[in-house]
This record gives sequence, structure tokens and C-alpha cells, in this order.
Amino acid sequence: MAASGAGRPAVRLIVPGNVLHNSGGNAYNAELARGLTDLGVDVRICRIDGNWPVGSEEERRRLAVLLLDGGDAGGSTGSATAVPPVTIVDGLVALGAPRALEEAAAAGRPAWILVHMQLAEYPDLEGRALAAAAGAICASSTAASELRARHSPLRHDSAGVSQTPIHVALPGTSAAPAAAGSNPPHFLAVAALLPNKDQLLLLHALAGIRDLPWTASLVGSDAADPAYAEAVRSAITGLGLGDRVSVEGELRGQALDAEWARADLSLLISQAETYGMVVTESLARGIPVVVRDGTGAVEALAAGSPGTAEAADGGGAPALPGAAVVLGTDPAPLERALRRWLSTPELRLRWREAALAARNRLPGWDVTAGTVLDFIAAAG
Repeated sequence: MAASGAGRPAVRLIVPGNVLHNSGGNAYNAELARGLTDLGVDVRICRIDGNWPVGSEEERRRLAVLLLDGGDAGGSTGSATAVPPVTIVDGLVALGAPRALEEAAAAGRPAWILVHMQLAEYPDLEGRALAAAAGAICASSTAASELRARHSPLRHDSAGVSQTPIHVALPGTSAAPAAAGSNPPHFLAVAALLPNKDQLLLLHALAGIRDLPWTASLVGSDAADPAYAEAVRSAITGLGLGDRVSVEGELRGQALDAEWARADLSLLISQAETYGMVVTESLARGIPVVVRDGTGAVEALAAGSPGTAEAADGGGAPALPGAAVVLGTDPAPLERALRRWLSTPELRLRWREAALAARNRLPGWDVTAGTVLDFIAAAG
């Protein structure tokens, strides 16, 4: 294994070049690289273009060359190392290109896979890629459990012992000031305008509570799926929400901070979500969150939970800083949850207090980076 400052392994992080909006995976990758660098690791970021996941035959071939020869695909930053570094490949690239990983493993250069989201629609490709990997690092326990259930056992030695470890390195959070909120209450949905994020369902739920005072902002890329973004804008007009709901596009810096500051309730109702970093970003600001039950966002909602120290009404599970709502295609359950929150001051206070308590328990990105470093160092 390559050494990097005080015996640290050098790391090459291969990430997709075709995800241009501010996704959770992109944010995780950037924070991981920064955290590893702070720990004294020489990190090179290599961006590889392609129609990932799966990509074309030529794109997969370029990945194979990159894995084998240590090239930078024309997009790396940082200095090269004399000894091949440990390679970590974003799952969006790796899980659909098993042959490239198999060739790297056969050459004695097995790569790690950083799994932000599974490739469930191609289980055979996913299983082969995982079997060829040095190991998988999942961004949530939800993702790890699903991979183990779908592919266990992945690979065994002659004694029948599994040889492909699946680890978990939860996303960290950055410290942020507590949100001041607004009057009337302000809903915030931070997510790219994409069908999976289900902003259309959210808008129909909001249309059902127009008799109550509130405002809402949709913050996220409107360029990732222009047709869906246009459908969202049309729904806002058609539902008569033009004076209540704004589409802000992708925001950064002070503009995004201003949206966080005026939020009272965060909403992430994705149809599928491995974790949902926006949930912990909300909690870091003392903002409670409503998520879709059955997704990884439920795990994120409990990230700052004290365990059993704080019991919910009636005892049992600890009070959560928000709620997980069972949702399909009917907006009525979400409408009921939002109406109850708006109409019940005691509930709003309880969720807010739980969110403020959670923000003090959330791990930082230094913990994430240290966890990943421990995994790859132990395997060396």
C-alpha cells in the first residue's frame, strides 16, 4: 500500500463526470476528500466522463485503463504518487462496470467501491462488481443492508469465508447556526427537481392546506431534468400556489444559507433514498424534517437520536425531530401530516426541540474520513 505522510495510505478517488448538479453523492465525495486530506492523506480526485451508470463499451474500457495504469482521466487534482494508491470508485461508475473491476483485481489492483446508491435495476452487474472489489463502503446502513440481502454471499475463499467486506461510513455534517424560522411557517425542500424527489406529490399536498398560512421554497437544480422541472412549474400555477411556492433553482453560499435560515420544516419525500444528507443538514440547523417512510431518509432522521434516553409520548421509541410518513401516489397522508404540524403548536415545539438536541449529536466529516481511512488501512 502506498504511504502518504506519517504512513497514511495515498488515495485515488474516481468520481463520475456526468453528474453536474449538487447531488448528495458529489457532496459526500468532496467532503470525504477534504477530510482525508486533513488527516494527512495524499488524495487525488479523478473525474471520468461517461453515461454512468453502466456507460458505453468505450467508457467502461477507459475506466479499466484508469484502474490499471493509474492515469488521471484528464481531470485529477493533487500530486501523483510513485506507488499506486488505494483506489476508491464512486458506485455510480463502478457498479455498472464489473469487467473493469475484475480486470483490476486480476492484475492485483482491486478497487474499493463507494456506494451512495445501489444499482438495483442491474443486480447481476452490481453483484459482479462487488465480488471483484477490495470492499464496499456504503454511505448508510440502509444501503449496506440492501446489498448484503441482495448479494450475500458475494465471494468466498477456499474455506467458505466471505472475502468482500461491506462497511458503513455515514455522512458527516458541518456545524451551522440554528435557523430562525419565519412567520408564517416556511417549508423548505432541498433537492434537484427530479421525478424520484417527487416534488409534484409535495405540491398536491400543499394545495390541500391552502386554508392555512405558510410559504414554501423548492431549492435544487432545475437543469437535471428540464421536462420534470417544467411540470413542477406548471403544477404550481395550475394548483394556484404561485403566491406561496417559489422555485429557487440550485443555490450555494449565502443564498442557500438564507433559505436555511428562514425554514421551519424541511421536506424530503423521495421515492427512493439511500440516506438523504439534506436531512442531517436540516438537523444541523435545528430544523425538523418530514421524510418518506421506508427509505434511507428515516435512518438520517434518527442520526441525532439519543437512543432510548428520550421517550416519545406514551413511552417506547425516542422522540424524533420530525416524522416518517407512509406515502404512495396519494398526497393525502402528507397533507394530513403537514396540516397537523401547522395546527398543533405543541407538536411544532416538540419537533423543534428534538431537532435542536439532535444537532449537538451529529458526527462531523472528520469522523467519516477517519472511518474510511480505518477500513482501507486495515485491509492493507
